[in-house]
Amino acid sequence: MADADRERWTYVPLISVGPLRFGMSPAEAAAALENLTAELTEVRADSALKAEFRRPAPPPWFRGAVTAYFGTLEGLFCVVVDAQSGPQVVMDGIELVGRAPSHVEAELKAQDLALRYQPEGDSEAEGLGLTMRAQRTGDVVLTRPVFAVMGDRAYTLWDAIPADELHVH
Repeated sequence: MADADRERWTYVPLISVGPLRFGMSPAEAAAALENLTAELTEVRADSALKAEFRRPAPPPWFRGAVTAYFGTLEGLFCVVVDAQSGPQVVMDGIELVGRAPSHVEAELKAQDLALRYQPEGDSEAEGLGLTMRAQRTGDVVLTRPVFAVMGDRAYTLWDAIPADELHVH
């Protein structure tokens, strides 16, 4: 999707991703994303409910624009934005979605953010609840940011990311 065609959302670290606020219920998230349709599935490995929000027009096999994960007690704890079809999420002037990972990483470092690297090589800013995953899109790799809060669910940001997300490339 061309950047000009994407909605623009703002990320407020550990609070919200666009209209989605951490802690909200699946029904509240569906109401906040009323222009998207949701497909709900249970993720047993993470004791979570997964909601894939899609645009009505793309073919059914097309990956969801936004994936949200909800815990029984904590509500929304993780939001993932697709590199191809998701909205553009901006944090402090940095566009996080659908870009070359090295460019986003350089902009984060330029703001003196302490980045670490997860076991798969993805950069993260744990204090911001942000992991920059990579997604293959044709012959290129683009950013697929993962926004998460740890809460009682995990000790590290890596542990807070649902297992389903570690299999998306």
